[in-house]
This record gives sequence, C-alpha cells and structure tokens, in this order.
Amino acid sequence: MATVVLERVSKVFAGGIVAVDNLSLEVNDQELLVLVGPSGCGKTSTLRLIAGLEAADGGSIHIGGRLVNDLPARARDVAMVMQNHSLYPHMNVYGNMAFGLKLRRRAAGRWPSWRSASQHRDGDQAPINGRRIEQQVMDAAHLAGIESLLYRKPNQLSGGESQRVALARALVRRPAVFLFDEPLSNLDAQARVAMRPEIKRIQRQTETTMVYVTHDQVEALSLGDRIAVVDRGAIQQIAVPREVYDRPKNRFVASFLGSPAMNLIEGCVESTAGQAVFRAGAVTVALDQAIAWPAEWTNGRKVSLGIRPEDVMIRLQPDDSRSASTGSRPNEIPAKVATVEHVGDATLVQIDLLENRAVDVGGRASQQVRIGGKLPAWTRVDVGERVAVQFDWQRVHWFDHSSGERLTYADRGEGRPRGHGGNTTT
Repeated sequence: MATVVLERVSKVFAGGIVAVDNLSLEVNDQELLVLVGPSGCGKTSTLRLIAGLEAADGGSIHIGGRLVNDLPARARDVAMVMQNHSLYPHMNVYGNMAFGLKLRRRAAGRWPSWRSASQHRDGDQAPINGRRIEQQVMDAAHLAGIESLLYRKPNQLSGGESQRVALARALVRRPAVFLFDEPLSNLDAQARVAMRPEIKRIQRQTETTMVYVTHDQVEALSLGDRIAVVDRGAIQQIAVPREVYDRPKNRFVASFLGSPAMNLIEGCVESTAGQAVFRAGAVTVALDQAIAWPAEWTNGRKVSLGIRPEDVMIRLQPDDSRSASTGSRPNEIPAKVATVEHVGDATLVQIDLLENRAVDVGGRASQQVRIGGKLPAWTRVDVGERVAVQFDWQRVHWFDHSSGERLTYADRGEGRPRGHGGNTTT
C-alpha cells in the first residue's frame, strides 16, 4: 500500500483556533495507526488534512512518497469511512458499493489497483466493465460479510449492518490508504465490540495502511498496531498500546488512558531519618527502600504520584471486626470507603486516605486525598467502611509537578522491571 508522512503540519481555523499544531507523524506501510484523544484535540482535523478535505496552513503531507498538499481529495487515492454512514437511501447496498466505481469508469476508464508493487498485475489495469464491477463488489461484500444484504435498502439495515456497508464501500475502491473517523461511535456497545475485530481482520487480509480516529481508549488499545495520543493539536506520545499504557510519557497521557482513570496525587518527596517518604497533605507513605532514591529526589521535590486503580492494594477488615479501627502494617495508609460501584466484572471504589501524621503547624486544613480502587466483583465492601491501602511501588508512576513530564527510571535510580500489582487482602 503506502506510507503516510506528515511533517510539521499546522491548521488554524477562523478566529485563530489552532486545530493542528506543528504535528509530525509517520504511518508505516500496512500499519493500523490509531489517533486517540478527547473531543476537540485535533485528531479529526488531522484525518481531514490527510484526506484533502482541509488544506494545511503549514508543513507537508506525503502519501506513498508523493507530496499531496496541492492535490484534491479525489487524486490522493484514499478512502474515508465517517461516523455518519451517508448511504444513498434510494439505492440498495449493491448500488451504494458500485456507484463510486461507475463514476471512476466514466472519468478514467481504468480499474483502480492496489498500490503495493508486488500486487500490480496486468489484469488490474483492465477497463472497468460491468463484470469487473460486479466481481469487485462481491469480493468486498465477502470481506465485510454482507453478501446477504446486497439487495436491501439502507432503511432495512441495522446500525451495525450499515457500518459494514460503509466499510465495504470503501474497500471496493482499493485505495492506497483507509481513513476512519470514529466509525463505531453511533453503534451500541455490543455492535462496537463485534466490529472491532472485524476491522482488524479486514486490515490484515487486505494488507492496507489504515489511520483510525477515536476518542474511545478501548478501541485504541485493542485495534492499533501503534496509537498516537493527541492533545491540543499535538501528539503527546506515539508507541505500541502496551508501552503507552505502562509507560505514559506525561501526566496527560497517564490520566487519559485507563478506565477507571489513573490516580494522580500531588505531593512531595522528602527524607525522614534516612527514609524516603512521599507526603500529600496529612498523608505520609514510606517509599520502597529497595530503590536507591537520589538526593535530588528527597529534598522536598514536588511531584505527581500516579497509580492505576488496579494497582492499589486494599486490605479489608475481617468480618467480625469491621467496625473496629484498621490495624497498621508497614507502608499501609488508613482509609475510608467513600463510594462503591458494582460494574459487573469488578467493584470500583473511591477511598479517602486518612491522616497518618500530625496536621501541619498552625492548624491549616490539610488537602483531602481521594483515590480510586478496583476490586474483584465478589468483594463485599460498604460506604463508610474503614480499610487500609498499600501501593505497589513497582507499578507507581512519577511526573514532574511543573512540566507534567514523566520522571524516568534513570531519574530515580530505578533498574528493576515493574512487577504485577493489584490485589485485595483481608
């Protein structure tokens, strides 16, 4: 197929609204790259710039090694599947799929071919006649699994079926690059789950280059060969899904990816009697003594501690002593359950960490520290219940208080791989 390369691309709309800010990106041949970010972050604008539906105000866009900035959308050899399926209501599915090919036959008289050099064949350049159109429509229908729907009208299709038709209509063109703009957002949850592996399967079978836009982090993590996290028109991090989830580059990436979201606690690192501790308000927790914390970390440096709910270890009281205060174990923080949500496969809790050191001199109010935890579905826990919390230090993330950038392993002398956390004890 083709690579897609954006070099320092910018787009500014009327009123000085910066949609894309000096963005550079390279999509490899036959890769499925996902652009993910919150609404208004610039991901759809980036997709439209690639498609030629918007003109870039700066930078260059290359598709298959060819500069396309000045080419109209129809000459860029891309196909776009949008959130709105936009099927022609007066045509059946077959007609919707064949319509674009008939227009191209009138315009060029030649059959579109896959762009991979290894797939060029004389037969691909044959004139587009009725038999050729039918063959290509049937091939695309088979790939999308809609052979039984070819003679239905759009108003006879479900949302999931309409999405498959929109996908097949793009497939039938055999473009160099497929562009997807939140194609599953209008489907119900069950249909979305069913369509994700289908898109992945089709991408693998056709060996195409795909750029997929979504705000759904589950889609991003499950679909992408790589994912690019976008915020305010710029890419914050681009890597394979596991890398982005396990090693977020900055505080924004850490907070955006993950459901429930990562806990971010503002505080500072200090040294007390030779022991490195993290302080947040009236909460103090001793840091892992197995890690050689450098001196520049322990002089009151302001940081953000990040830990995912599944890595918060929560100790419940035994059934016969739940009304009593929670006993203390090394590195434990006393806490109280604030909210409980049962979500089927897990129990989500919000927990208020309680004071475990003297309140600041002067009687100043200390900040309340509330964090989220994720427990097994069978866990019985009540609002107001006293519990104890520990952090899995091999799963803790650190971010600079001012810049929000991740503090790397080298910054704090960490040389061990992070372990597996997240459990409940009684």
